[in-house]
Amino acid sequence: MFLKKSFAWSAALATALALTACSGGAKKEEVKSAEATPATTAPADAAKEVKVGFVYVGPVGDGGWTFAHDNGRKEMIAKLEKEGIKVTTTQVESVKEGADAERVVRDLVAKGNQIIFTTSFGYMDQTLKVASENPKVKFYHATGYKNAPNMGTYEARTYEGAYLAGVVAGKMTKSNVLGFVGSVQIPEVIRNINAFTLGAQSVNPAVKTKVVFTGSWFDMAKEKQAAEGLIGQGADVLMQNTDSPAVLKTAEEKGKFAFGWDSEMSAYGPKAHLGSSIINWGDYYTWAVKNALSDKFDNSNQWKGVSDKWIDLVALGGMVPADVKAVVDSKKAELVKGGKVFVGPLKDQSGAEKIAAGASVSDEDLLKMSWLVQGVEAKLK
Repeated sequence: MFLKKSFAWSAALATALALTACSGGAKKEEVKSAEATPATTAPADAAKEVKVGFVYVGPVGDGGWTFAHDNGRKEMIAKLEKEGIKVTTTQVESVKEGADAERVVRDLVAKGNQIIFTTSFGYMDQTLKVASENPKVKFYHATGYKNAPNMGTYEARTYEGAYLAGVVAGKMTKSNVLGFVGSVQIPEVIRNINAFTLGAQSVNPAVKTKVVFTGSWFDMAKEKQAAEGLIGQGADVLMQNTDSPAVLKTAEEKGKFAFGWDSEMSAYGPKAHLGSSIINWGDYYTWAVKNALSDKFDNSNQWKGVSDKWIDLVALGGMVPADVKAVVDSKKAELVKGGKVFVGPLKDQSGAEKIAAGASVSDEDLLKMSWLVQGVEAKLK
């Protein structure tokens, strides 16, 4: 479902994309939660037209996060049409987090949208405020931790994709130095850095991961600069938790390897592209619209990964040997069967044991992860 993109950056895209992007990662906080009963079918009268609004933090052409959400929107429309549910959507792109987001959400309500998705962590409080004032409208917020009777939350287990990418990186590195361009220091990003490192260490215990944080979700210039800095420190395989393909493009320019993130990015750097960790939102959006139309609205957090086909590592490059692909397939099969990424014994950077042998990290602890595994070279504030 992920479309091929052109190799060139347009000036318009570079200007439009200098925005913050999505993420989250904290303990879920439910406010006056309604009874959570999964909805499997829409009511009979749902065949009428349904109006759905989407608030995007970037343009759909960002090649990453927003692009993936918009593909999910399109898939949802097509699937529900086959079930006799006509969905009309309104998308508002490049919405800044904060007061502007509240204005946009209110406008979508005023225009008659019955269901509204807000797709960036920084929209959380604004979504909650508008939801509390419009109980007949159903809201869903991506990567947040606040719920209401008419507001649910959702996110993807991106760390599982990072882990699989790490397996490839651990096999492909020659220097045993991996580079990771991080955005902001929140649990989601920390989880992804740790998972990437653990995946690499599972096949190559000698690797270490150097990290540079850009302090923003989407800044192509900073991402490029960070990637160049990591390469200068000896990293020959790069990963990122940012929204643009800038890291992959930089790797292509410098003759190194890298990955796509959130969407399939091979077209941005085919010689450098080892694979892309993608998010498939289509099934979720299909479920969420039907859930909103059901008699009992499920406002619980939906957090799924490889086993539910929300997350995958795809488009492995031709330079990846067959035996490495086989290892990835094996690791993926373990996740499909319910395997965990964070299983002890695990130590933090100081060497202190964080997870005992045989124990696994609970979702509650994953959502507030604030430490880096041994082998990661970075400082957290």
